[in-house]
Amino acid sequence: MRLMNKLVVKDNALMNASYNLDLVEQRLILLAIIEARESGKGINANDPLIVRAESYINQFNVARQTAYQSLKDACHDLFTRQFSYQEINERGNTEHVRSRWVSEIRYVNAEATVKLIFAPIVIPLITRLEKHFTHYEMRQISRLSTGYAIRLYEILICWRSTGKTPMIDLEEFRKKMGVLDDEYQRMHDFKKRILEPSIKQINEHTDITVTYDHHKNGRNIVGFSFQFKQRFTDKKASQKDADTPDMFTGLTDKQILFFANKLAYDDIFASQNAQVGEEYTDLEKRLIENLADPIFIQNNLEALQRVGFKNK
Repeated sequence: MRLMNKLVVKDNALMNASYNLDLVEQRLILLAIIEARESGKGINANDPLIVRAESYINQFNVARQTAYQSLKDACHDLFTRQFSYQEINERGNTEHVRSRWVSEIRYVNAEATVKLIFAPIVIPLITRLEKHFTHYEMRQISRLSTGYAIRLYEILICWRSTGKTPMIDLEEFRKKMGVLDDEYQRMHDFKKRILEPSIKQINEHTDITVTYDHHKNGRNIVGFSFQFKQRFTDKKASQKDADTPDMFTGLTDKQILFFANKLAYDDIFASQNAQVGEEYTDLEKRLIENLADPIFIQNNLEALQRVGFKNK
């Protein structure tokens, strides 16, 4: 399998984190995640992951000299970057977490390679695949040319099971998009420079088409909500495999809700998959997202068939 088809997986806490990375830095992190998964050595706090300039050139179709300089600059800047998110602790209290992305990063000029080690707190967020996660193929963001477009795509596909987001508060949305407090403060500028170009890129170059609504309090816009539809970007993506259900992402919202409920209250499935302290309703909510994932359906096909799922 070529790099263009590699799968990127991030824990949703990380996907929804507020951070500010530029385009090259985001691409570098995505390539490092893929390197960890495809090499089989995984991610830890001691061994560096290696990203070669050649991979960057092939993946994103950039000039060789541009790639060399971009990666060198990214190494300098990425070390100082931080991200934040919220986490519920064992007492039920919200913890506000802030961390660097990497604990160590090097650029080897003679080899045109980057060696990086993720910060310890980042590692479980990327590798903890048994909990909530969102996945997408690298090719979906390869042609996006701004960090803002990549961030918006990541935010949206966290809601792929419903195809729509709730209203996202304006200030929260700006932080998630990585827009600084003193940047694009006028709504006209924010839409023209950030929001609308990002949506245009996503609609032209990815597997979803997006529209948005703004929400007002009086005359002021206080938030945005988004609706999007899945589409296939090539014929291969829509071909059926006789051994698997008919196009997993083709499940309707009604079907996802139905089978999430069935599985959550299936004693066999719940006993094997419910997390410690998780109620039936919590498991059902988690399954609503998981049922939009083809890998999850493949891995749990027997249980799904037990509650009425049928292959086509």
